[in-house]
Amino acid sequence: MTKMKNASASGIQIFGIKNSAATRAAERFFKERRIPVQMVDLKQRPIAPGEIRRFIDKFGWDALLDQEGTPYADAGLKYLRVSDEQLIERISREPRLLRLPLVRGGKRLAAGQDESGWKAMLDA
Repeated sequence: MTKMKNASASGIQIFGIKNSAATRAAERFFKERRIPVQMVDLKQRPIAPGEIRRFIDKFGWDALLDQEGTPYADAGLKYLRVSDEQLIERISREPRLLRLPLVRGGKRLAAGQDESGWKAMLDA
């Protein structure tokens, strides 16, 4: 039980979109375990460039970008070469380019619907 107290002391931050099933699953996962959650709806407030860089450094673009998603195809990213800065700017306008949710618990990060990553945050 001490481990859960540590996770709840720092809380969990979820970056996602309210109407996304994966984002709702992450929110439900932590709330069922009585872990405080700070939800950041990326439709209301874009993710800060420094925050997205944290996830890029950990996972890389291939793991973060939803390359099978419609927004990715609509943006023409399969064929365009864009810099990291341009891609970050596009993400701030269209967060569905990412595999959501992005979850941060202290120094631990998870991308997408990653229940094992979420559990690891609780065990930290």
